[in-house]
Amino acid sequence: MKSFGAALALPALLTTLLTTLLTSTAAAPAQAAAEDNPWLQQRVLNMAHSGGELEAPTNTMYAFKRAERLGADMIELDVQSTRDKKLVVLHDAMVDETTDGTGKVEDLTLRQVRRLDAAHWFVPRRGTTHDARAKKYRFRGVRTGERPAPSGYKRTDFAVPTLAQVFRRFPGLPINIEIKGTADSDAASYLRTGRLLADFVNDAGRDDVIVSSFDDAALADFHRRSPATGLAPGRQQLTAYFLYGTRPLEGTVALQVPVESSGIRVLTPEFVARAHADGYAVHVWFSGTAPDDAATYNAMIDACVDGLMPARPTLLERILDERGIERPGEPGVHPCA
Repeated sequence: MKSFGAALALPALLTTLLTTLLTSTAAAPAQAAAEDNPWLQQRVLNMAHSGGELEAPTNTMYAFKRAERLGADMIELDVQSTRDKKLVVLHDAMVDETTDGTGKVEDLTLRQVRRLDAAHWFVPRRGTTHDARAKKYRFRGVRTGERPAPSGYKRTDFAVPTLAQVFRRFPGLPINIEIKGTADSDAASYLRTGRLLADFVNDAGRDDVIVSSFDDAALADFHRRSPATGLAPGRQQLTAYFLYGTRPLEGTVALQVPVESSGIRVLTPEFVARAHADGYAVHVWFSGTAPDDAATYNAMIDACVDGLMPARPTLLERILDERGIERPGEPGVHPCA
């Protein structure tokens, strides 16, 4: 999740309007009671963002396995599609950002993508970076056999995984999937990946999946093809709901928002209360919109969000344990239950 700021780059004259809307929990009549949306019964979810990209190489099986073992309730990941129409778990349209390869995912075959070292540019506590000293890249070369895999893991855990591999390995762990494309302006690439994903999730037959995308058209097209899959709306629909209370497309089960955007606080207790009253769960992501630290995580829990997408899932797990918050939340256990 990134770049929501472009959707909320609003002039100062809207400040009063925003304040009014965010402090009103009665913007529209409730469309669905809480019991109709199972995601409202799950708080507080530790939704390891890309598996926890500050603690492990982003979007790798190593990161996902590690997140599951430490207690994460759900994993968040991104999908792109290869030249031979296979779904791979990768955030960027170019493999250059995180791997030792180069080029667009859509120009490469699955075999070519699978050969890459997905941990090539990872540094613990810094995430993906290209400016560290060579010795800081702790897992570089595990994929290629140049160094041993950590105990309990395999070389292939540091490759770019396919979505099919993730589903096979985690049959009981909920998964949040974001449809990606080659660029914000390339609608066709989002549609292509979304259509492949619709076929995939329909065949999988799971009811513990949420699909999101910043591209509203791709998400609407996905919904037409996979109407039973829960959705988290794209930028335009989120902005319309944030500003005017306009309901997103049918099938929406969660609103997934940043802490703030373009200097505007998006995630507030009032926003969460309004979303809950309208029957939507609220999941918050960070990715540069707020620090991935204890103070921020605690503030989000106190705001009554249903799930957090941390880059540091170990830290969030420790906070939840220290606060005695079990999942799913129960009255008297969770502060907002």
